[in-house]
Amino acid sequence: MSDYQETLYDGYGQRFRMDKLLHEVRTEHQHLVIFENARMGRVMALDGVIQTTEADEFIYHEMLTHVPILAHGAVKSVLIIGGGDGGMLREVRKHRDIERITMVEIDGTVVEMCKEFLPNHSKGAYEDPRLNLVIDDGMRFVATTEEKFDVIISDSTDPIGPGEVLFSENFYQACRRCLNDGGVLVTQNGTPFMQLGEVQTTAGRMDSLFADWHFYQAAVPTYIGGSMTFAWGATDPEMRKLPLETLRQRYAGTGIVTRYYNPEIHVGAFALPQYVLHAINKPSND
Repeated sequence: MSDYQETLYDGYGQRFRMDKLLHEVRTEHQHLVIFENARMGRVMALDGVIQTTEADEFIYHEMLTHVPILAHGAVKSVLIIGGGDGGMLREVRKHRDIERITMVEIDGTVVEMCKEFLPNHSKGAYEDPRLNLVIDDGMRFVATTEEKFDVIISDSTDPIGPGEVLFSENFYQACRRCLNDGGVLVTQNGTPFMQLGEVQTTAGRMDSLFADWHFYQAAVPTYIGGSMTFAWGATDPEMRKLPLETLRQRYAGTGIVTRYYNPEIHVGAFALPQYVLHAINKPSND
């Protein structure tokens, strides 16, 4: 029995006991490991960084899907960038009114391995007839596609290796171009306590592109270092300030059962700590 030591931060980190190694492969793009851990269930790591665990993935996936989709209120088309484990797709497809789901994943091996070794993430979502799965570079896709979307979800790895380009200025600009009027972009943005520079960089890029931009947060145990931030860029400033009652009606109307997300969490998630607000030059009442 061995341990898996995460290498994301120097001098600080987390260790998982590998009760059983299920799969290890060097794909065309990255080094992938899937193993079993008694506490967290099946765990996937890429290039030394934990990506997802069966025990807490629901927090991350629910917050990146239901917050933008329910805030928008009339989503017909969604673009998922990354998300090869299928968890994001599983949550998006729960919304019955969505007509078109496009998912762009750079690494086809990740999709195949996760279907086999992390089936609880996708739960058959890859069979959804609304899905168009594209194996391609996410940056290239948003830079060249003629399609437009109501919601874009960037479910990227950390800004090292293949995921680095998904934090670039060009990427945010290209996503903005692919949004319909009234559309919203949300992205994984790391844990601000450990990665405040990333939050600041994203804030600067959002500021010039979106009528309304902010961050919201959720605590996901696997993403060590405290609460995780998600970037929010909307073309309609009202979307972030919906009354709680509106969100409650929309949520109830979907009939979706969640384990983390609820309308109260939705509203509260946009309240940020002072050190984050200070770093992104926003007054505390925004």
